[in-house]
Amino acid sequence: MVKLEEAVIGRYLREGHRFEVLVDPDLAMEVKKGKEVNPDSLLAVDTIFKDAGKGEEQSETLIKEIFGSSEPGEVAKKIILQGTVQLTTEQRRALREKRRREIIQMIATNALNPQTNAPHPPQRIEKALEEINPHIDEFKPAGEQVTEILKELKKKLPISFEKLQLAVKIPAVYAGRTQSELHHFEVKREQWLNDGSLIMVIEIPAGLKNELLNKANKATHGEAEIKILDEKERLK
Repeated sequence: MVKLEEAVIGRYLREGHRFEVLVDPDLAMEVKKGKEVNPDSLLAVDTIFKDAGKGEEQSETLIKEIFGSSEPGEVAKKIILQGTVQLTTEQRRALREKRRREIIQMIATNALNPQTNAPHPPQRIEKALEEINPHIDEFKPAGEQVTEILKELKKKLPISFEKLQLAVKIPAVYAGRTQSELHHFEVKREQWLNDGSLIMVIEIPAGLKNELLNKANKATHGEAEIKILDEKERLK
């Protein structure tokens, strides 16, 4: 059970009534993400408040009417999911930094420099983000924020956010092993040729191009034939 001095307030407003619980801030964020947590660890006290700051308890009858239960752990989870959690400044800062790192990694993985057809290193993306200083919402998933951030990022970097399709021809002697290696990527089509060689059409985020090339060349000792397909050649 979290200590009272370390707990934060989870708050939910409904039909003019306020419901508050004192909860562990880290576990509250896990609940927000849809994860199961131990109610005994989540709550500082097994009480649903009208005003936690003043210690005023909410009516049990009203709690049952709104939530269908008066069991503190279950009600607390509903309050967290449907309401808001008051985080400390440090908790907000840590969560925002985590989200920023996720955004950087997502861009590095999926984007490339259209001038060189090569990925941007994460360090370069991070430096550009520091220059444009975009707003990052600590509660919003990284994927939902990338599009707007890319608009600003394009003012600093030549960047294209796209997927590539590559045709990889693998000699017969390496086909079995390499096929298994490359199935870590999204395989759009496979075709076995009469000589035992294998052609795989693979779709990847642009930033994974070098990783795929390295895997294919390592598995075939550099004997793989690799071609980037243009728009007319791509599989839908």
